[in-house]
Amino acid sequence: MNHYRILVVDDEEDLCEILQFNLETDGYTVDVAYSAEEALKKDLSVYNLLLLDVMMGEISGFKMARILHDNPKTTSIPIIFLTAKDTENDRLTGFNIGADDYISKPFSIREVLARVKAVLRRVDANKTQEAAPQELSYEALKMLVGNKKVFLNGQEVAFTKKEFEILKLFLENKNRVFTREEMLSRVWSDEVIVLDRTIDVNITRLRKKIGEYGKNIVTRLGYGYCFEG
Repeated sequence: MNHYRILVVDDEEDLCEILQFNLETDGYTVDVAYSAEEALKKDLSVYNLLLLDVMMGEISGFKMARILHDNPKTTSIPIIFLTAKDTENDRLTGFNIGADDYISKPFSIREVLARVKAVLRRVDANKTQEAAPQELSYEALKMLVGNKKVFLNGQEVAFTKKEFEILKLFLENKNRVFTREEMLSRVWSDEVIVLDRTIDVNITRLRKKIGEYGKNIVTRLGYGYCFEG
């Protein structure tokens, strides 16, 4: 029996039961919610992973994910979207919100179990690299790597996992130009198909979140991005 706790959020009750049974058989502790509204009433900070349907009632999976990522207590929880929406724009939206994976319906249970295991393995690998809270900073912009927190002028700012990792890459390598290919290989898993535009969207969001230091993230036309400092 492993120690991971997973929340499945989907308005298809039969699917929730199937996922819960198979995940629990694989050793996970699993809870279910049949809507985003029901899920948001729970203490979501206790979960190691969310399996989140996109097409639900008034609060969609995408909207729920944004709510989680705007809350410092839940912003780092990995999310795998489960959805029948499988266009390029839908996938791009999911990854830009900060999803760790995106599984299209219909899917096989074996595929879901494999992807859950892969995401949790990546999360654990990141944790083992954080032996102590390391601080990266540039003037009034500070990042606590081990605690997954970013502060701007002393105020904590909520970051998605991908935004955090991009900023970490920049602050660890000031003045170095990274191509989109390098950023994709360092920040996104090889198991996930990501478009080059995903980088541009995340850079735009990152610039806005770090305020006056957004201008330090510069574009080198034909090459990529760097943080000048």
